[in-house]
Amino acid sequence: MDVGFFLRDRIAFIRQFYDAASSPFLERKRKIEAREDPFVPPYSEDGEPPFVTEWIEADESLQILGYSCISMLAAALHLYLMTWVVELGVPVGDSFNAEFKKGWINGYRAYFSTRFGIQFENSPADGSLLEEIALARNRIQHPDHIATQRPDYSASDLAKLPRVFFISETERGLFSDLNAAQIAWVFPPSVHITRETLIAAIEEVEKFAAWLEEQISERVP
Repeated sequence: MDVGFFLRDRIAFIRQFYDAASSPFLERKRKIEAREDPFVPPYSEDGEPPFVTEWIEADESLQILGYSCISMLAAALHLYLMTWVVELGVPVGDSFNAEFKKGWINGYRAYFSTRFGIQFENSPADGSLLEEIALARNRIQHPDHIATQRPDYSASDLAKLPRVFFISETERGLFSDLNAAQIAWVFPPSVHITRETLIAAIEEVEKFAAWLEEQISERVP
C-alpha cells in the first residue's frame, strides 16, 4: 500500500474543506466590519457596536471549523503511523504499553526507534508541534467546561510543551513572559486555530511523513 498517498489525500481534503467552509463566515465578518448590507447599522446613540452577536457567532464558527480540521489532521497522522506498523509487519506488542500511555506519538516514537532505529528526534519536522496537534485534538474532543465553545489547555498539556502554538495572539502577548506552570495557574490558554496555524501544522505533518518514508526505505528491506 502507498501509505503516503493516502495521507496526502486526506490532507488535501482538509485543506480544501477549510477554505470552502470558512468562506461564508469570513465574508460575514467582513461585511459586518465594512457595514455592508445586510449589516448596515441602524442609527443609535447607545455606543454599542452593531451586530456584535453575529460577528461573534461567525468568529466562533471559524474556531469550530479549525477544531474539526485539526482533529482530522491528528486522526490522519495517527492512522498513517498505525498503517505503517501493519505494512512493516512488525507488531507493536505489549512491550510499548508504558510509552503509549504517555501519548500515541510517544508510543510510535519508541516503536520505530526500537524496531528500526528510526529516531523521530532527527526529523526536520517540529516534533513539539506534532505533539501539540495530538494534544489539541484531545482537548477539543474532551472539553472541561459547558459554558464556552473554546477548550482550554490543561496543566499537564502545558507541562509537555516548550511553547504553545495553537493560541491567539492576544493570549500569546499576555503569556509571553510566563512559563508553563505560571500560565496554568494564572489563566489556562484556549485552543485557537487560524488558517495560518492549520496550514503550518499540515506542512509539519507532510515534512515528517516525507522524512519517515525515506528512513523506512533506507532501513527496511
